[in-house]
Amino acid sequence: MIAARAPGKVNLSLFVGTPRADGLHPLVSVVQSISLADELTLGPAPTGATGDVVACPGVEGPNLAGRALAAFRAATGWDAPPQRLEIVKRVPVAAGMGGGSADAAAALRLAAHAAGGVPAALLHELAAALGADVPSQVEPGRVLMHGAGERVERLGDPEPFGLVIVPSPHALSTPEVYRAFDGLGGGRAPDDLDRELESARAGVAPPPVNDLQAAAVALCPPIERALADVGAAGAAGAMVSGSGPTVFGLFATPAAAEAAAAALPGAVAAVPVGTEYARVRAA
Repeated sequence: MIAARAPGKVNLSLFVGTPRADGLHPLVSVVQSISLADELTLGPAPTGATGDVVACPGVEGPNLAGRALAAFRAATGWDAPPQRLEIVKRVPVAAGMGGGSADAAAALRLAAHAAGGVPAALLHELAAALGADVPSQVEPGRVLMHGAGERVERLGDPEPFGLVIVPSPHALSTPEVYRAFDGLGGGRAPDDLDRELESARAGVAPPPVNDLQAAAVALCPPIERALADVGAAGAAGAMVSGSGPTVFGLFATPAAAEAAAAALPGAVAAVPVGTEYARVRAA
């Protein structure tokens, strides 16, 4: 049996354009993996299983990680006996932190390890077919995401800092937030996105901007209070992550984040993580 972590992410900046002809939104985003992570294990399925089994207590319905395993088998011809993939959730669900996408990316890493290794380009291709956030999380760390999410460029590891994550009792679906965003008419022009892309490539610190934040707040007004609370706790910046409703704050040091999280009900402290979270290990 083997195991891997699936770290959640925050969008340190997220710039979104108007929909393309295919209905997808072009975007430019600096994405950072963080230490709040799900835990996945992969091993033989119970006797009598006729296919791969995904167990994710507390999460009902089809699981993107199961689709990842099926896609891997179809693309590679991996013919191992039925597997059982167990997911212990720690990243909030439907929260803008890419937890489901991280699980799918980790499932691909586990399958690739079990199969004896496959080209990185194939994993990226499979990830892109699963969803916009999956490619950025195949190899955890800090990345620049653009296109409709399928284009990923590695960025250098940041200096240490701390984060406070404030989960919400509410849930937001990403398509719903994008519809609200379109209704607000806030899509950026291609030239604007190009400027932000080149700025991020040049190593300029990502500005604390999330173009989806206004739409998320419109759909879930309690987000405003969470943003205010994180700011009052001393954050250098407070933002919605992705399509929300999770709010996070940036702190100069992990210790400062720990102290702030202790004062905010339900909050957890985290730190940025990198490729060490991509490691597959014996369970």
